[in-house]
Amino acid sequence: MTEDRPAEGERPHDPHFPEKFLEFMRGGWADSPLDVLTLPQSVNYARRRDQLSAAFPGENLVIPTGGEKTRANDTTYPFRPGTDFFWLTGEHDPESVLILRATASGHESVLYVRPRSPKDTDAFFRNAMHGELWVGRRHTLAEKTAELGVETADLSGLEAALADLAPGRTRVLRTFDEAVDKAILPVGDGSRDTELAKVLSELRLPKDEWEIAQLQDACDITVRGFEDVARILPADRSVSERLLEGIFALRARHDGNDLGYGSIVGNGPHATILHWTRNNGQTNPGDLILMDMGAENHNLYTADVTRTLPVNGRFSPLQRQVYDVVYASQQAGIDVIKPGVEWTEIKNTCNRVLAEGLYDLGVLPGTVEEALDPEAQYFRRWTLHGFGHMLGLDVHDCANASKENYHEGKLDTGYVLTVEPGLYFQAEDELVPAELRGVGIRIEDDILVTDSGSVNLSGGLPRTSAEVETWLGEQREAGPRLP
Repeated sequence: MTEDRPAEGERPHDPHFPEKFLEFMRGGWADSPLDVLTLPQSVNYARRRDQLSAAFPGENLVIPTGGEKTRANDTTYPFRPGTDFFWLTGEHDPESVLILRATASGHESVLYVRPRSPKDTDAFFRNAMHGELWVGRRHTLAEKTAELGVETADLSGLEAALADLAPGRTRVLRTFDEAVDKAILPVGDGSRDTELAKVLSELRLPKDEWEIAQLQDACDITVRGFEDVARILPADRSVSERLLEGIFALRARHDGNDLGYGSIVGNGPHATILHWTRNNGQTNPGDLILMDMGAENHNLYTADVTRTLPVNGRFSPLQRQVYDVVYASQQAGIDVIKPGVEWTEIKNTCNRVLAEGLYDLGVLPGTVEEALDPEAQYFRRWTLHGFGHMLGLDVHDCANASKENYHEGKLDTGYVLTVEPGLYFQAEDELVPAELRGVGIRIEDDILVTDSGSVNLSGGLPRTSAEVETWLGEQREAGPRLP
């Protein structure tokens, strides 16, 4: 006899089991104890929840992490927790929801999670989504509370908990969990929820000491990844861009959690395509190869670094001239970074150096001042993107912060940002000399704002043209290495 209805979590192609087999599977299993240690950084998560609580007294706050996304049929993309949710909890599992319920003295935090499916339930072996035979041992609620230092509750009680929250006194971080969004509809124009997202981004702008250590770790992994790539990049023959992409991804996956974003590996004209991620070209001795890559560490903080290398090991005179312009722009931007400096000052500093370099190359339609005129900005034809962005748990971090506190604001101690000027001469650009067409150069580093200035977290990689040539030769001489 077989069951007619599939159990929860069973898939269409899973077999239907005879009852005798089901009975056989229900016994004879030893327990699988889990050593649970409170995460040292759990005190940071608690402090952040206190910061959020102070920003919204008397209001309930709902922050979901989201669920797995389908890649094809019943296969999913690797799950990555929602950034704000993770910043507040440290929880990695999908579907979880954090509720900060307003109390007379502040807020009571409860983390709703899916508990383990132990071996005394059929779900242990029949539920392909959550059963431990399929996905491994998961935490009990008590274990999760001990690990993260926050009260937990069974996810099955979330619906009732949401129904108990007054909509007019509740803000929701939206678009992460459709069920949560439907359970508590927006009030008015939704600006209350938008403000919650904005405040979370602005609270995340300054990084604490622990976060800075995570970003340094991500940068260190990234440096090793670039070294791995340089060691197998041949000077005298072609290899695929995807080989280089894969070598870096191996390092990111081995030393960290994963890539922080899709790697850009562009040889020759591909380097002029700002978001080139197909990576299906070939390297070519004599060309430049632009690689924008970053590793995400185990605590989900990411680096974001770009280097442009001469494939054959030496810049041509023209390549060096363009490279040195980009380097000068980057260094000028880094030099002005300190607490209190305006974002626009860094932008204007980088842009002026690029415009002056373009003038020296003979491509500007007029003077430097005419090119920099806000009503013209001709220089941007060859450098469309901004000079940089905030960095942290997201590669483009704190994106919901107000412009007054970000692009039109001032830097503060603990901010981490990229500085990444570039020049890109498209292969089809008839306004530049033929020898410049198909040349793209970007140099990008991750900069921490300190009390007195700044520190380059990705400074383990060379930046000047001469240093790049020396470093590339040293890596090639060292040869490939295992992770």
